[in-house]
Amino acid sequence: MRKPDEIERLYLDFDGFFASVEQQADRRLRGRPVGVVPFSGTDRTAVIACSKEAKAQGVKNVMPIAEARRVCPDLILVPQNPDLYRRAHNALLCEIETVIAIDTAKSIDELTCVLDDSGRRDPELLAARIKAAIADNIGRCITSSIGFAANRQLAKIACKAGKDESKRRGSYGDALAIWRPADMPEPLLRVELEEIPGVGSSMAKRLYRNGVYSTPQLYALQPKHMRRIWNNVNGERLWYALHGYDIQAPEQKRGMFGHGKVLPPDSRTIAGAYEISRLLLTKAARRLRRESYYAGGVWLWLSIRDGTWFGKHRLAVVHDDQAILAGLHALWQRVRKDYPRGVTIFRIGVTLYDLSPSNERQIDLLDNDDALRRKWEKANSAVDALNTRYSATIVSMGEWKPPAGGHAGGKISYTRIPSAEDFW
Repeated sequence: MRKPDEIERLYLDFDGFFASVEQQADRRLRGRPVGVVPFSGTDRTAVIACSKEAKAQGVKNVMPIAEARRVCPDLILVPQNPDLYRRAHNALLCEIETVIAIDTAKSIDELTCVLDDSGRRDPELLAARIKAAIADNIGRCITSSIGFAANRQLAKIACKAGKDESKRRGSYGDALAIWRPADMPEPLLRVELEEIPGVGSSMAKRLYRNGVYSTPQLYALQPKHMRRIWNNVNGERLWYALHGYDIQAPEQKRGMFGHGKVLPPDSRTIAGAYEISRLLLTKAARRLRRESYYAGGVWLWLSIRDGTWFGKHRLAVVHDDQAILAGLHALWQRVRKDYPRGVTIFRIGVTLYDLSPSNERQIDLLDNDDALRRKWEKANSAVDALNTRYSATIVSMGEWKPPAGGHAGGKISYTRIPSAEDFW
């Protein structure tokens, strides 16, 4: 396994991306504390993203609105505009591509690049050119923090460490951190254990049980020891990444398609939540078909006043709306049976799971509805073609009633980059 002796990777993270895009799009918001919320007209939700000015006053992402207003009385609440963020993401990638080729867009606000010879020689100049391209051609409200290191994992940690250092200096973002192999591991050892990607809260507790309480202690472990703690090869991969080796994680296989949504106050009944869940699952099914998969099951998750409700329903390895929505209907029948007097539902999630690539589909030998299923699939193909032609939902299975505030299926996503089709 190769261990680079110079920096080879760049990791870029846009600072307060969603709020800064709002500021760039609306000059009235510039320089003011901004909080992005799921929908307007209610304080019974949370700030899901905030600007650097809001963060400087103590506002945090996923902070209840009432608490955010206490720490920042002049906070301006802006309803989310996910399609704007998608378009901004695409525009920003185009500008960065004029300076350096992008290897992977890790999320809507993070990306990584492989350095060429000039980038390895002068990373400061490369970072300055990227930031200048964004400032000159997109706008100065959208800033980014950049980390350089021998591999992608270390570059990501360096990027986060640079951003944290900017906070300690009294600013936020627009940071730069260069971790050359010759300087390692000292910069890494100053990072808190829980700040290392791959060490979440549950894994940190497992490390504590194994006598590992700090990053220096983690760094001192042997690769096989880390594999035992993680109970899989990811622990060993992390060891090699932290020690500067050029290691690439294997490509992740698609495991499910789903959507979730915080419900508007007037949709928090079983009837209201059901209508929104149908819309969300239809959009998930469209993504399923676009990527050529079939699903063997659907699950429904509800956040309710007294906790949560969760149910699964098996499907006959399908991808058409009729079969998928029939499965969802069966799940809601169970909800109605469990709550005959109704229940307040705050959030819903719908997911298609047990996926099969279209060229590997296997149905039950005793399933007699294959001919009917093929008819529904042909009908769905025609519907998808019409919607694609007009770039809108003009035909749907049943009534199409988008919820108040819109964006169902196209909400803010930190892990997935939405496509234009998500907003139809």
